[in-house]
Amino acid sequence: MSSEYNWRIFTKRINIKSPVQAVYQAWTTRSALEKWFLRLAEFQKPSGELLNNETAIQEDDTYKWLWHGYGDDTAEHGEILAANGTDFLKFRFGKAGNVTVELTVEEGETIVSLTQDEIPDDEKGKVNFHIGCGEGWTFYLANLKSFLEGGIDLRNKNAHIRRVINS
Repeated sequence: MSSEYNWRIFTKRINIKSPVQAVYQAWTTRSALEKWFLRLAEFQKPSGELLNNETAIQEDDTYKWLWHGYGDDTAEHGEILAANGTDFLKFRFGKAGNVTVELTVEEGETIVSLTQDEIPDDEKGKVNFHIGCGEGWTFYLANLKSFLEGGIDLRNKNAHIRRVINS
């Protein structure tokens, strides 16, 4: 077994007491993403047409995302690489690599398994994307669980409060 750490990939898993379809929808429509994850989740078809709030994303759609706690100049742009409509989603996450979300059921609960790979393994990639994104996904997966199980959104929406783990 190699003792060298792989900075190019990580996986985060969380159990959620919610049906697979509800969890999948939370990842794949603008209105749902803006309830637990993003300040703005704008999706566009390859033709340039914007998706409405309730239309599920599909492969080849592109996105513009904005977060609470960050200005409009901190937009993330990417592409949906796969979306099967039930339990699998993959998207390009800017310079930070690709993110795959897989949903399974264990012991009657939905398991969200999020893998970020193709992370650059230079110093910036290690710090900003492997460590930084890993911390971010840990919070947002916990927030997804909180929102779906209890309706509580843990995000900081006060733009004047900075450097907190929940924005």
